[in-house]
Amino acid sequence: MAKYVILIYEREADYAAASEETLRGVMAAHNRFAEQAPKLGATILGGEALTGTNTATTIRNDIVTDGPFAETKEALGGFYLIEAEDLDQALAVARLCPAQFGAVEVRPVMVFG
Repeated sequence: MAKYVILIYEREADYAAASEETLRGVMAAHNRFAEQAPKLGATILGGEALTGTNTATTIRNDIVTDGPFAETKEALGGFYLIEAEDLDQALAVARLCPAQFGAVEVRPVMVFG
C-alpha cells in the first residue's frame, strides 16, 4: 500500500462567515468521510485541521516572516494521510473528502531508499 496526502484548500473568509449550522454540517461531512474511506479499501492514518493563515510563520533563507508564504484565495486548512493501493484508489477516496469552500489536492508521499 502507498501513502497519499489529501490536502484541503479552502477560502478562510467563508469559514469566518459561516453559520453554526454550516460548521456543524462541515464536521458531519468529515465524520462521514472517515466512515466512507475504509469502504473503498483505504486506511486513514491521520489528519488534522490547521489554524488560520494569520498564525503562520514562514522561513526563507533563514529569514523568519509572520504570515503565510503566498497570498491566495484558498489556504491549506487541513489534511488526511491515507494508505491506498494506488493513485486511482486515493483519488476515489479524495472525491469524498469535504471541501465545501474550496478543493482538495492528492499527492503521493515520497519514499526514500
